[in-house]
Amino acid sequence: MDYVKFGHTGMDVSRLCIGCMSFGVPERGSHGWVLDEEKSRPLIKKALDYGINFFDTANVYSDGTSEEIVGRALKDYANRDEIVLATKVHGRMHAGPNGAGLSRKAIMSEIDNSLRRLGTDYVDLYQIHRWDPHTPIEETMEALHDVVKAGKARYIGASSMYAWQFLKALHIAEKNGWTRFVSMQNHLNLLYREEEREMLPLCSAEKIAVIPWSPLARGKLTREWDETTTRSETDEFGKRLYATTAEADRLVVERVAELAEKRGVPRAQVALAWVLQKDPVTAPIIGATKESHLDDAIAALSIQLTEEEVSFLEEPYVPHPVLGF
Repeated sequence: MDYVKFGHTGMDVSRLCIGCMSFGVPERGSHGWVLDEEKSRPLIKKALDYGINFFDTANVYSDGTSEEIVGRALKDYANRDEIVLATKVHGRMHAGPNGAGLSRKAIMSEIDNSLRRLGTDYVDLYQIHRWDPHTPIEETMEALHDVVKAGKARYIGASSMYAWQFLKALHIAEKNGWTRFVSMQNHLNLLYREEEREMLPLCSAEKIAVIPWSPLARGKLTREWDETTTRSETDEFGKRLYATTAEADRLVVERVAELAEKRGVPRAQVALAWVLQKDPVTAPIIGATKESHLDDAIAALSIQLTEEEVSFLEEPYVPHPVLGF
């Protein structure tokens, strides 16, 4: 496993991050396809055996049970000091007017709830899951700064938003001497490349770590266009992401299949290799529900696409509506 610095920090992370939305209690939350604890633990253990030290979850995943499962597994299988553990805050965790968002009240409550579920004194990366238009960004950034100063998080990061919003947050933090975001978890894959226009250049200029979610486009890049899975049939959010560009997206999927066949490797390896080579990506977040998903992700690290192959994959792409926020 290769390790790289996490943006403009001294922390080392594996070139792959395990996305833990796949782990949880199926009856809790909105994802009935997730793996329960018994099925999750072998995958977490295998990821660790491969040398992956970076795990990303969120308070909202399966109503907090993802954090519980991941926390127990890492405690049993890993040295906490070598693990980079990330979680997120923003989504609704309970009924009532203060059950979601990025107010100081919500952040201070949810960091403690996440730490309790994870069974740890701190997280290495605490991220805002989305932008909160109903809370002043100054309030959010100061609260996050206080979380870091209290020793409950080592670093803070952000997820999908407009580049102007991210830059505003960075500016507010710098202006007030507060902790800055060190990472951006955004939507990036061969079917959605709008982040290349502004967000990726901004992250490169500011030395921000980039950890894309859905690098395989909810699995669309790994199978025949009309093939479905239990997840794809029930994932309403995923359906919205690629609903309006089907004709162009199908052409990209066909290019991935053609190149994968030419190279004699699974499609997932080609699609993930493209993300890994995209500057300034640090570590794509991969969701694994089978051991083969981990095997393909590890193999993708060894694939070096040529400029001609990259152009071949990218050529059919058309502009997409801005989605995923």
